[in-house]
Amino acid sequence: MKNNNCPPTAPLETSIQKITRRRFVQSTAATMAVAGATAPLASAIDPVKRTGEPKFKFSLAAYSYRSLLSGDKPQMSMHDFISDCAKFGLEGTELTSYYFPQDVTPDYLASLKQHCFTLGLDVSGTAVGNDFGYGEDDPKRAAQIQHVKTWVDHAAAMSAPVIRIFAGHHKQGRDEAASHKLMVSAIEECCDYAGSKGVFLALENHGGPTATAKGLMQFVNDVQSPWFTVNLDTGNFSSDNCYDEIEQIAPYAMNVQVKVVTRNSARESTPADFDRLAKILKDAAYRGYIVLEYEEKGDPRTESPLYIKKLQEAFLG
Repeated sequence: MKNNNCPPTAPLETSIQKITRRRFVQSTAATMAVAGATAPLASAIDPVKRTGEPKFKFSLAAYSYRSLLSGDKPQMSMHDFISDCAKFGLEGTELTSYYFPQDVTPDYLASLKQHCFTLGLDVSGTAVGNDFGYGEDDPKRAAQIQHVKTWVDHAAAMSAPVIRIFAGHHKQGRDEAASHKLMVSAIEECCDYAGSKGVFLALENHGGPTATAKGLMQFVNDVQSPWFTVNLDTGNFSSDNCYDEIEQIAPYAMNVQVKVVTRNSARESTPADFDRLAKILKDAAYRGYIVLEYEEKGDPRTESPLYIKKLQEAFLG
């Protein structure tokens, strides 16, 4: 994702140099602020270092099947979902944590990994729901951090390279600067652990402090870890200039989830312009997964393959 996004094979010296550069630029920006000058919002970091032409692979988020995978008696299993991903001609499958058994066992994770490999699929990633906005003395904070670390272990067991995470929410009675600091420190702690397992943590633009490109970039600037990156969700900027915001974030993304609609500031939905999204990501030289996350009211087993085809036409055409 910029200096933060050194790939796992990057020499340690390179990672240290990049983090050192970031801290130097941040201290310079602070000096400028004291002097009354201003610095660009994203001056502290660089976009993802990419080699070669843009390259796209396609995956489907299990969240698309939430109506089929959830409840006391799910209509489908995660193995069934993986089988659908293979039928749809995808390269990967995104296994959302929400639809795993309450007690995840090593045998269960191994069975998912085996099923994916047998069908020729990568586990493109997984996703957790977390909130890092709790205070340092609040037991909920420790629980949220442990939850993410547990899923780092699960991701590593399935050979999933990335986990989608959230920043969380500002809590009543705490100013936003203090809340931001709490979130950053929790992300850094989890990234330290994730890095030991070879797993990236990708912060999604998902409401609250990450609802805008500017808000997300504050985390991109402040989190100090080569294992931190961005999960760009194309449908989560409720803005009259959502494509401009997507364009700002695209150079920093190492995972992209595409919804089939975008929303303006009034939360009115419009069909997503896949051709425009493809151009933005090509211009950013993005190389990685394009993950469909279908959230509309249609049958996901019918609608998902139709939208996957449209995505492939737009991105590969």
